[in-house]
Amino acid sequence: MCGRFVSTTPVSVLAETFGVADSSTVTNRPNFNVTPRSSILYVALSVAGDRVLGRARWGLIPAWSKDSSIGDRMINARSETIREKPSFRSAFARRRCLIPVDGFYEWRAVAGSKIKQPVYIKRADGAVTAFAGIYEDYESKETLEDRMVRTCAIITTAANATVAPVHDRMPAILTPEDFDEWLDPTNSDLDDLQSLLVPAPDDYLSYYAVSTEVNKPSSNGPELLDPIDAPTV
Repeated sequence: MCGRFVSTTPVSVLAETFGVADSSTVTNRPNFNVTPRSSILYVALSVAGDRVLGRARWGLIPAWSKDSSIGDRMINARSETIREKPSFRSAFARRRCLIPVDGFYEWRAVAGSKIKQPVYIKRADGAVTAFAGIYEDYESKETLEDRMVRTCAIITTAANATVAPVHDRMPAILTPEDFDEWLDPTNSDLDDLQSLLVPAPDDYLSYYAVSTEVNKPSSNGPELLDPIDAPTV
């Protein structure tokens, strides 16, 4: 799964990386510990067919839901079952996006300890990573005035050989060659789309141990990315 990640790349760099023509209305304050319910950046296609950079609440809320708290359980969507799950299948068919991240955190079991060791996982070359995502517009029914909220989820797949010693799942990562196919809302070839949601090549990612300070949702600063010495098993 993916429950925390890092987002510090400047909007100007994201716009160039993802082919976004106009990003003037979006800002990105560096966040070293992005948690569920946060407003996160995503890339999708506009009605006109242009790539746009926007923000969505992390934790997908299906349009039919009467309780927004369901989003807390919908931060990830499993690639293997995304077409069958009522909460995800409509968004997978029509509302796909990219979620740009610097890297993500995962927790590794340590022999003889009840405390898991957090690690920071990123692209081996240090470049920004594009997670496959889906989004949904939800009309809030819990306020005096109806309010439309865009929400999203990160798609996960089986771990590759690099991530497997840490966790059995990882985000599905897309390469630039896949962006057009993935983002096109008129693309109805669900078999082909699902075939993109596979583990990244083993040499694509690397990781190192970081402080347990990241366990606190309130912790947020560049020091969270400092490598530490930690047991490997």
